[in-house]
Order: sequence, then structure tokens, then C-alpha cells
Amino acid sequence: MHSDLVAVLVLLGAAIAMFVIGRPRIDAVALIMIVSLPATGVVTINEALAGFSDPAVVLIAALFVLGEGLVRTGVAQSVGDWLVTTSGSSETRLLVLLMVSVGVMGSIMSTTAVVAIFIPVVLHVVQKTGTPASRLMMPMSVAGLISGMMTLVATAPNLVVNSELMRIGEQGFGFFTFTPIGAPVLALGIAYMVVARRRLGSSTAARRADGPTLHDWVAQYGLQDRAFRLSVERSSPLVGETLGSLGLHGAPDAHVIAVERFQRFKREVLRALSSTEVRAGDILLVDVDAKGFDIDALCERFVLQRLPMAGTYFTDQSRDVGMAEAIIPVDSHLVGMKPDKSPLLMQHGLSVVGLRRGRVTHDHGLENATLKIGDTLLLVGPWAAFRALRKEGHDLIALSLPVEGRTLVPVPDRAPHAIACLLLVLILMVTGVLPYAQSVLIGCLLMGLFRCIDLDSAYRAINWRTLILIVGMLPFALALKRTGGMDLGADAMLALVGTASIRAVLATVFAMTALIGLAISNTATAVLMAPVAVALANHLHASPYPFGMMVALGASSAFATPISPVNTLVSTFGNYSLTDFVKVGAPFTLVVMAVSVLLVPWLLPAY
Repeated sequence: MHSDLVAVLVLLGAAIAMFVIGRPRIDAVALIMIVSLPATGVVTINEALAGFSDPAVVLIAALFVLGEGLVRTGVAQSVGDWLVTTSGSSETRLLVLLMVSVGVMGSIMSTTAVVAIFIPVVLHVVQKTGTPASRLMMPMSVAGLISGMMTLVATAPNLVVNSELMRIGEQGFGFFTFTPIGAPVLALGIAYMVVARRRLGSSTAARRADGPTLHDWVAQYGLQDRAFRLSVERSSPLVGETLGSLGLHGAPDAHVIAVERFQRFKREVLRALSSTEVRAGDILLVDVDAKGFDIDALCERFVLQRLPMAGTYFTDQSRDVGMAEAIIPVDSHLVGMKPDKSPLLMQHGLSVVGLRRGRVTHDHGLENATLKIGDTLLLVGPWAAFRALRKEGHDLIALSLPVEGRTLVPVPDRAPHAIACLLLVLILMVTGVLPYAQSVLIGCLLMGLFRCIDLDSAYRAINWRTLILIVGMLPFALALKRTGGMDLGADAMLALVGTASIRAVLATVFAMTALIGLAISNTATAVLMAPVAVALANHLHASPYPFGMMVALGASSAFATPISPVNTLVSTFGNYSLTDFVKVGAPFTLVVMAVSVLLVPWLLPAY
């Protein structure tokens, strides 16, 4: 064996070993390879760094930004809200709608981001319906992985394989080339999980590693039956008065925490500031800090109409109204004040609805309490007020948001613009008028122009680990080609399959890709396997398209391992073990392989 090939294989083996043990981080491993490969003399440093200018790398980065625009404008969360409303009390209907939603959304934006968006939605459903979290989290991750098989841009491995095809002079895959395979797999995945979910246990206890939910705080602070929605009638004496001047006229136990108002053809939730003027048609969100308070007498006195509540203490309005816990530090100006007299909280339109001192929780009579150092306050108000308060950390510290706070929508009024940008990108990509990377970059620029996303958010949205990993592993393809490693790998696979049929060869490619994907990331797997698969097709004098497709499908079939980013996200919330992933994921991997072997040669003939 040539010494150069030995050196490249040693480095490749070292990279795989580091991927498997997880030390150091995968992007650090990629950087080590960028530095080490030129030392072999097989590639130059310029060639090792050439991945940074690869169109596939730029395309992947731009897709992260495009997906973040959909998140920031609330487009993604609106799908989640629709899911909760439509599913009703049927667990099967909920599972089907959940998997369809994740599968479709994951086909046009980051799968990991989609799953992260839906985790709080599923937790909300668990709280509301009592459905075991373990029965929903894994079906969601399965749909997320399958979404990578739906379109060309759905996941990084697809673009890596497509880039390899274009590198050898082929045209590459079309935008919807994957869809005739991914759609049946998604349908089978839904049917499979409807049955397999029963093997995932019945415990409803989902560990929430990232904090409590609004429901947790409502129960902890005893906020049940304290919230009311009161509509201001035209004849109400409150019309025309400011919140700071009215004080609800002798009702000190009733506090307005937010105001719902329909303006500019949409509903808005306003902060309850002293200067906010009450208008006819406003809906006052009122907290009552007194047991036995006669809310009906208040409505009659001030001509207010009591409206029904869909959730406990405004939890049904968690997109607009939220809560947060904050601690009073030693040097806080709030020490010695009454909770409802704080200029800081009044300035931001926030109300104190709970107080925890040591192990004792106070939920009523807070107007008579005097704040002390170390008190934990439960604040309630519009999310915009919390964002403003976090910029002033000298009087309140350790501001802790609930799980729902992670799904805040900074610019909900930009949602139509985000959808228009997405549709334009899809049209450009499907029609092939412009290269894929250029099409998505245009979409990103338009997202910025319409203020769907800002530059800081765009940079934060990009998963730099994934990009560095791809860039660091791409030089291996060139190094292995120059040293004969590709031919060696293709010959080994030929020896393995012998004179088997083309379907058996494709099944072997899928199986090897899926097995490697159990130990290392799917992106690294695609980078390693795509050149080998293409070389194997060349040895067989066959079209490289079905071989590349099998690599892409195999790389997205990491159903049986918890180390996949998508599976890692849900493992904590669903309280899953490695055994759970194996017993549910391994059989379905075989199902996906069978479907792929059946459909790929038919849709993409090898000869």
C-alpha cells in the first residue's frame, strides 16, 4: 500500500475514533484534519481550505438563516398552535398531525430547529391532555429524521452528496428528487409509530432540563381562579382614563396586567403602563389578589363584560403573556418597597403575582408585603416587558423564564413577508432559474430587508459546527482520490457483494452508511461515503445517482441511536434510554432500507 494512502487512512481513522468517543468536539476534529492533511503532502493548504468556498457550504449556512426568519416571525409556531387546536383529545390524531407537521416543515428548514420548536408545544399538550410525553417525543424525532428525505435542501447530507455528484461533472439532484421516496417513508413512519409508541412506556413524567413551564408556576404559586378577561363596554366610565389614574376606582385587589386591543386589522397585547389609555372594546387582563373578591360586582359597577377563559391563568395566551422569576439583590432599590409601588416594575408594565421567601410561598395579600433581600418574585406581563427588563439587571437578577419563553416571537407582524420570501426562494430553486445557493442568499437578503431577521440573529442562527465539520472533512475526498483510496473502498465493496444484483449492491451501500451513522454524525458519514459510492458506480459502469441517493437516505436513517442531534434533543424530555431507540429505531431502519431498495432503482435507473 502506498505510504501516502497509509497516512491519509491513519488520519481518517483517527478522525472517526475521535468522532466516536466525542473528544474533542466535532468541529475541533475537523480543524485538526484541515491542519494535518496538508502535512501528508497529498493536498495543499489551499485545497484543505477550499471547502469554505464550496457552494454547498454557503447554501447550508443560508438555509439556517432562512429557517431562523420563519421562527422569529412566528410562522413555525403558528403551525404548532394549529396542531394543539386541531388534534383535540385524540392521541392518534395528535401523533399523525405532529409527524406530518414536523416532516413538512423539516423539509424546508433545519430539522433540529423544527424539533426544538415543537418540544414546548408537545409539553403543553402533555400538560393539557395527560398524554405520556414518551409517546410523542420519539415519533417527533422520527418525523424530523424522515424530513431529511423530503427535499434536496432538507438536510446537510443531501447537499453533500449533491455536491459530490456535481464535482464529477453530473448535473446533481433536483429540488424534489427526494420527495417520491421521502413521502412514502413518512407515511410508513406514521403508521409504524402509531403502533410502536405503545412500546415507549406510559410515564407522563418528562424531564425538563431547561426549566419549569407556566403551568408549574401557576400550581406552585396558587394562581388558579385569579385571572379574568374583562371587555370594556362603550358606556363604561373607564373609557378615556389611563391605567395610572383609575386604579380600578377603589378596587386595590384587582390589577390590570395587560390590555388586548384590536388595531391595524390585528389583535395586539399591550403593556399595562400608567400612561395606557383605556378604550371602548379593550379587553383587560386582570389579576385579583384577594380571596372571595366579587368580580361580578366590579363588572356591574364599571360596565365590563366578563369573557370566558380557555386556560388556567392566561396560559392559553402564552404567545403574548408570560411570567418570570426574579431575585432581589442586596443593593436593589426595591428593598423596603411594596410590590405594587415599584417604579421599575410600573415602568415596564409588570405585576408581582407571587412571592417566595425561603421555603414559604405567598400568593395573596401581596399589597401589604414589604420586599426584602433574597425574595423571589413571580412577575407577569407581556413578553416584551421581560425583554426590556432583562436589559436592566441592577435591581432584579437571575431572571428565569419558563419553557414557553423559549418560543418568543420577536417580529410577529413580519410573518407574511417571511412566507413571501420563502415562496420566492422555493420558486427560484424549483424552476432552476438561479443556482441554489444564490436563490437562498436572495431570500436571506430579503428577510433582512423586510426586518424578519437582523444580522446578529442571522449569525447566531448558523450552526457553525456543522459548517466547520463539512469543510474539514471535504479534503479527505480529494486525498483519497489522489492516493487510490476511493478505488480501494469501491473494490472492497465489490468483493463484498460479488455478482449480486444492483438492488443488493444498493442495499449494501445503504446498510454501510446507516451503520457508520450510528457512531458519527450524519454529515460526516455523507462526506465519507459519497465519494466511495460514486467510485463504486464508476466501477460498475452505472449511473452515480442511485448510489448517491442511497448514501443520502442512509445518512438520514439514524433512528436507532441517541447521538443524532434530533434524538439527543428528545431523549431528555421523553426520558428515553439507548434500549428505547434501538428497539423502536432498528426495525424501522430496515423498513426504510426496504423502501429505498424498492423505489430508488425505479426512480433513478442505474443503467
